[in-house]
Amino acid sequence: MDALTQALLDGAGPEEIARHDLPDTYQAAHTLAAETGMFDGVDDKDVRKSLHVGPVPMPDIAPDEVVVAVMASSINYNTVWSATFEPVPTFAFLARNAREGAHAARHDLPHHVLGSDASGIVVRTGAGVRHFRTGDHVVASCVQVDEQEPATHGDAMLGTRQRIWGYETNFGGLAHYAVVRASQLLPKPAHLTWEESASVLLTATTSYRMLVGANGARIKQGDIVLVWGATGGLGAFAVQMVKNAGGIAVGVVSSERKAAALRRLGCDVVIDRRAIGMDGDGPLTPERTIELGKRLGREIRRQVGEDPHVVFDYVGRATFGISVFVVRKGGTVVTCGSSTGYDHHFDNRYLWMNLKRVIGSHAANLQEQAECNRLVRLGHISPILSTVYPLAEVGEAARLVQRNRHTGKVGVLCMAPEEGLGVTDPALRERIGAARINPLRDTPVPAEGR
Repeated sequence: MDALTQALLDGAGPEEIARHDLPDTYQAAHTLAAETGMFDGVDDKDVRKSLHVGPVPMPDIAPDEVVVAVMASSINYNTVWSATFEPVPTFAFLARNAREGAHAARHDLPHHVLGSDASGIVVRTGAGVRHFRTGDHVVASCVQVDEQEPATHGDAMLGTRQRIWGYETNFGGLAHYAVVRASQLLPKPAHLTWEESASVLLTATTSYRMLVGANGARIKQGDIVLVWGATGGLGAFAVQMVKNAGGIAVGVVSSERKAAALRRLGCDVVIDRRAIGMDGDGPLTPERTIELGKRLGREIRRQVGEDPHVVFDYVGRATFGISVFVVRKGGTVVTCGSSTGYDHHFDNRYLWMNLKRVIGSHAANLQEQAECNRLVRLGHISPILSTVYPLAEVGEAARLVQRNRHTGKVGVLCMAPEEGLGVTDPALRERIGAARINPLRDTPVPAEGR
């Protein structure tokens, strides 16, 4: 163990942290460019075979960057995409990034350090960093932007050089150390542990932009919101956003186990997709899409009395046509991803003739992130962590997400030696209560999962 890591684990303060040199190498979960074709012609692209944990070189930092000692991280679906080299190998992103020159050239390496969430301690700051100092406890956003690009100042997500850290860039959060831009950092919620706080920012802020912020559906009191995959990393935060806004959350899940977890989140209506006939693998023909939409609409009206105002859809091909059909006249479908496939099919008559809207959404800008993080710091939004793995078992953690055997978020301990560390406001934690902070913790994992 290097001296800096030992000092951090011993609880060193800012001055002592600054005295220790950064190590030459550090432990990180990474993929290898030499293996990008390993799954060609393979049906089961098992991420445990492509995710490696081992030493990688410590990069230099740019003037606007920070090195964070990562105490914990979490698995997002982009880690699965990276480790399956689909839809394209992420090394193409790194090469494109490097063509910008200067410090961007560092990203084009034969290894890609993954991970788009992190909580930890600032250990180094570049000369241009103003708002963070060595020793600060922080959480890292997944969004990197070019602050010198005009579009960034309107909405950072519209900038042409906006990148997702740890997916479209190197030096991600599934590691002992991570390199981030200072504009990615926010204060860590003081009442949360390292692993709890590391499971929030990417998915919670994405849900916030989709539903609450000015760039999304802008839900209001009384809105009925249909949430697909309502116990997933995005969906479980979406349910909380709807409840906080005074709306009516209608969650769709795939099993009774997940339905029980969703009820613990306080979802108003819980629908098992098998009950409406979505349990088969048959072709999703236009006729079947409309029939499933009719069944789902009838069930929502039976339990709520109205069609949904908003549909929250990140599932994609398997659900999008149903979403367009089932949302009410004048309603909104908001989408941020396509975990079941990007090639969406829907009957456009139900969109144009009923004046419905489709909003594409991606991550969140820094202001939206800060607003969402404030809700977490106040205890109004809870983590949805269900299980935690050590960094050495990151392949197993990602495999759980790859096979959709998880509930909520899957955490990963990086430098933190055990769970439960990092709380600096125990009084607030006690006031909120452990059960409310961890509504999905220890949700049973199916036998074939873990």
